[in-house]
Amino acid sequence: MGTPEACTRLGVTLRTLYRFIDEGQLPAYKMGRVIRLQAHEVDAFIERARIAPGTLEHLYPDPRGQGRAPAGEGGEGEDPGEAGEAVGQ
Repeated sequence: MGTPEACTRLGVTLRTLYRFIDEGQLPAYKMGRVIRLQAHEVDAFIERARIAPGTLEHLYPDPRGQGRAPAGEGGEGEDPGEAGEAVGQ
């Protein structure tokens, strides 16, 4: 398959496709000035990129409120008055 078809199949830009090829993540073949990819190798690349269930918990808050506090909210050393200085004086 050609690069435009591979881009459509992967849902990425041509520049991203070239980066995948250049980094060795996606095998490609140059025939003269034309770059070709094998459909089964593109499909294998997609399968390797599959996200396993339960691995994205860090991207959304715990609905019960038991997760970690987001950056900048609470935590050690973030209270300006903690060092014994008066705030605003």
